[in-house]
Amino acid sequence: MLMRSIVFSLLLAFAGSPALAAEWPEFRGPDGQGHSSAKNLPLEWSETENVAWKTELPGRGWSSPVIAGDQIWLTYAVTDPISEEDKQKKLTTNTGNQPLEVVGTVRMHAVCVDRNSGKIVRDMEILVEDDPQWTHALNTFASPTPVLSDDGLLYCHFGAHGTACVDTKTMRVKWTNRETKVLHENGPGSSPVLYQDKLIFHCDGSDEQYIVALDAHTGKIAWKTDRTGQMHSNPQLRKAYGTPIVLPIDGRATVISPAANWLYGYDPLTGQELWKTSYGVLGFSIVCRPVYGQGQVYLSTTFNQPELLAIKVDDASVEPSITWRTKKGAPQMPSLLLVDKDLFMVNDKGVATCLDAATGEVHWTERLGGNFSSSPLYADGRIYVSNREGETFVLAPGQEFKLLATNQLDGAIMASPAVVGEAIYLRTEHALYRLEKKATD
Repeated sequence: MLMRSIVFSLLLAFAGSPALAAEWPEFRGPDGQGHSSAKNLPLEWSETENVAWKTELPGRGWSSPVIAGDQIWLTYAVTDPISEEDKQKKLTTNTGNQPLEVVGTVRMHAVCVDRNSGKIVRDMEILVEDDPQWTHALNTFASPTPVLSDDGLLYCHFGAHGTACVDTKTMRVKWTNRETKVLHENGPGSSPVLYQDKLIFHCDGSDEQYIVALDAHTGKIAWKTDRTGQMHSNPQLRKAYGTPIVLPIDGRATVISPAANWLYGYDPLTGQELWKTSYGVLGFSIVCRPVYGQGQVYLSTTFNQPELLAIKVDDASVEPSITWRTKKGAPQMPSLLLVDKDLFMVNDKGVATCLDAATGEVHWTERLGGNFSSSPLYADGRIYVSNREGETFVLAPGQEFKLLATNQLDGAIMASPAVVGEAIYLRTEHALYRLEKKATD
């Protein structure tokens, strides 16, 4: 537990985290790694048990909730239908072989929910795209999680369809940026990260691959850095959907950035490439956000045949190197979870694994069941992880498998949870829930 606390403190000090004002400011929480210091959280729930409120949400989106004060923010999109003729015209530029959703005009929204009552207090249309790209059938046009700053600004990112800044005090759009265009092939997936006055995100399409930072005050491009690693000849194997994380590496703030085939390190203020290291295998369509501990970055490499890598990055004078790797149980979409010296993961088919983070030795492997996309949470001394069948499994951390509870809600769970106070905020495909223990007499 001490190691995790030290890492968390360093993240706040070096990354200038917005967590000082927002209790749950970004994808996977204050440290970006799925940890919460919350206590007295519910162990069990259902549609009728330990639900403080349930709010039906409009539209469609897989973004996770972000929370500051009494405000909970999420994004969603609504789409218009498209004719079969126009659909086929649009798909002539697609070279992949995936189940796709092709639509007409897309309207992208930010919605604010009152944390106490669950009532929707503001629903804002912030961007409109008349000629949107297609998305994978599992994806949405509002999958990236927004970021909250310490001065009340909300940054909503919709991939190639644009980025917008909302003032959460006035409930007005402050700026928009539509310049960062790439061909996603499967829709937007990467969430942004905020470092000081830079909003940083990935643009890894089949046509172009780069990382970019917008000036958080104006929305103008502050820096843009092309990926320099050698790419595969097939454009479909150049894209990626991972989310960066800013970490203190050997005393220097570094953007840890997983792209196709390469892990990069960048200076967050200038975009200067500090280093890159090859995965040593074909790695594309990466979704998982890296986690960090014991001087190593942990990530999963590719969509078709994922491989889990541990990469040593703690010495800036030495090029990062892979210390161990394994294919067994590696996830395609869910991110990893590091708890002390144990690395926990659940793959897309519901197989959970706990490994020794230093060596990769497997402590246990168990099948939970269902299909998984959301990332696990560590809070109140427990691991929470949800599947697309609406189940949330609660596990005890440690080197022995212990299932503490299985909880069922209506609707698929694709978004990762948020935690504030003594409540878990969980988004399903149709609703947002506040889950907490009911007061006893």
